[in-house]
Amino acid sequence: MTTSDHQGDGSIEPRPDSTQPPSAPTYPATAVLPPSPPVKPAKGLALAALLVGIGAFLFGLIPVFGALVGVAAVILGVLALRKRQPKGFAVTGIVLGGIAVLASISMTIGSVALVNSASDVAPAAVAPATTKPVESAESVETPATVEPAEPVEETVAPEPAAAAVPADYKSALSQAKRYSDSMHMSKAGLYGQLISEYGGQFTVEAAQYAIDNVEADWNANALASGKSYQELMAMSPAAIHDQLTSEYGGQFTVLEADYAVLHLND
Repeated sequence: MTTSDHQGDGSIEPRPDSTQPPSAPTYPATAVLPPSPPVKPAKGLALAALLVGIGAFLFGLIPVFGALVGVAAVILGVLALRKRQPKGFAVTGIVLGGIAVLASISMTIGSVALVNSASDVAPAAVAPATTKPVESAESVETPATVEPAEPVEETVAPEPAAAAVPADYKSALSQAKRYSDSMHMSKAGLYGQLISEYGGQFTVEAAQYAIDNVEADWNANALASGKSYQELMAMSPAAIHDQLTSEYGGQFTVLEADYAVLHLND
């Protein structure tokens, strides 16, 4: 609202009314930005821990090497947990790495013990077969009559001694028994471990002798392996069956895997 002021020359100059409050300032409208998408947590270390843990589990029976891979999986898993990366991947990698470390240390100790025991075994000597000389019958002559000669007893030559088992065959059999009792391995897995350059390093003849003569219950070994998968990795029966029959896993036969899955809850 305005009022008029009279000037000396008779003109009228309008002036603003001091009683009217000033108008509020206006501002340009601001654009509303859409909400930013949530940032997904990184999972590189957790995924690496899982992959390395799987590799360590597969190579856990190799002395020293399996333990090194297992330690790497455990370290990656711990770092992933500290950085708050996916807990499932990290924990699984730590568990698999720990199993691999224990298995590899056991294999290393067993291999050293077997090498020391094999060096102390001396090859058994084959005793030569001896025959007892046949005594000639004596005839008694008399002036009147001649007595018949006494019958000669036939001597039976003793059977030749059985060929001694070579020392490396005995060592392979002893190692096969140890693997079966402690690691619950299958027949195929046991044979592969005996001839592996990272395992027993036995000849195929010695390994076959050990497989043919070892006293092992393959169904019981499959069941023990299946229960360890169930308790440590919480695997389903179908996954346990696949792991038992896999050529990269237990290498059990289908019948042995069926037996293990059927008796998991016994």
